[in-house]
Amino acid sequence: MNQLVNPELFQKMVTIRRDLHQHPELSGHEVRTAEAIIQFLKDAGFSTISRVATTGVVAELSGPSNVPCVILRADTDALPIIEETNLEFSSVNEGVMHACGHDGHTAMLLGAAELLAKEPQLAAPVRFIFQPAEEKGAGAIAMINEGVLENAGMIFGGHLDRHYPTGTLVVTDGPVNASTDTFVVEILGQGAHGARPHESIDAVVVGSLLVMALQTIVSREVDPAFPSVVSIGRFQSGTASNVIAGQARLEGTIRAQHPNVRTHLHTAIQRIATSIGQLHGANITTRIQLGTPPVVNSPEMAELSRQGAALTVGQENVVPLRTANMGGEDFSYYLEKVPGAYIRFGSQMAGLESFPAHSSKFDFDEQALAIGASYFHRMAILAGQQLHNT
Repeated sequence: MNQLVNPELFQKMVTIRRDLHQHPELSGHEVRTAEAIIQFLKDAGFSTISRVATTGVVAELSGPSNVPCVILRADTDALPIIEETNLEFSSVNEGVMHACGHDGHTAMLLGAAELLAKEPQLAAPVRFIFQPAEEKGAGAIAMINEGVLENAGMIFGGHLDRHYPTGTLVVTDGPVNASTDTFVVEILGQGAHGARPHESIDAVVVGSLLVMALQTIVSREVDPAFPSVVSIGRFQSGTASNVIAGQARLEGTIRAQHPNVRTHLHTAIQRIATSIGQLHGANITTRIQLGTPPVVNSPEMAELSRQGAALTVGQENVVPLRTANMGGEDFSYYLEKVPGAYIRFGSQMAGLESFPAHSSKFDFDEQALAIGASYFHRMAILAGQQLHNT
């Protein structure tokens, strides 16, 4: 697939991808990453480059001043994971790894930037956003607060996906990613000696009932046509084997792809926790922390993205999501303010199909870099022409 870009540019993308992979940086600490991005852009002839939100980078290509700009976005941060890929360019930063492909996203967008910098004339200005802190769900908000959406007409982004073969571009109308809310339940009962259970209000029993009851929200209260998740990830209670615990703490995640389902899940968790507390005489406090909203492609923007994808890999290689994706993505904050679309780049590697994103053995097919760069290049042209003509 590297015939989509010239061999020299493809090699440059591979080189910077491997450099970033070897030197990953956590959310909010992407200092070296930002410097590498800026140097690549300068070498490609960019003069309008700025640092935004401390470790973010924004670059501009000029176009007609009366036309809104097309924005292309990549994320740049890594994860707190010990790498086990045995790659020649494995992380040298102990406990930090590009286990989600953000090194690839950055390389793709840099490749697209170089391609677009060589266009003799653009129908609309193009802005390149290299966003930090996506994994914390905070980077997009920080970038927006510093004005990266000023004069924005459309915005496009994407994510490498090992579920699909290289050469496939996944474009879907409607939900692409889920919301990412979290909840904490504090249970205050009455501790007692393990030999005198009648003197207690057992927080472990209360918490266990709550864990089981929460599973019925999705299975019995949500229409199966609307994917959603309520998962308990942490249950802390007790200090000794012969002491009945008087306190417990549960933590979990809530995922939904539709706003009304998201609201129902919040309400149901509160209702069930309160009822179980009353049933057993325990005091229960429930807190829900909002995370990123769902990523939702409008039909119009998805269709425009399909056109760009078909020009890149052929119509036969443009497919919709096969199954609901319940992962989160702070690209949703951009789409709340600007029309756009978010797609997925097939990048499956033979023998590594079982290693998902956020795995210590995650890797992707680097041929996808050429596809991503070409897709972003074509989307800037297509979207620019549409903005210019409206």
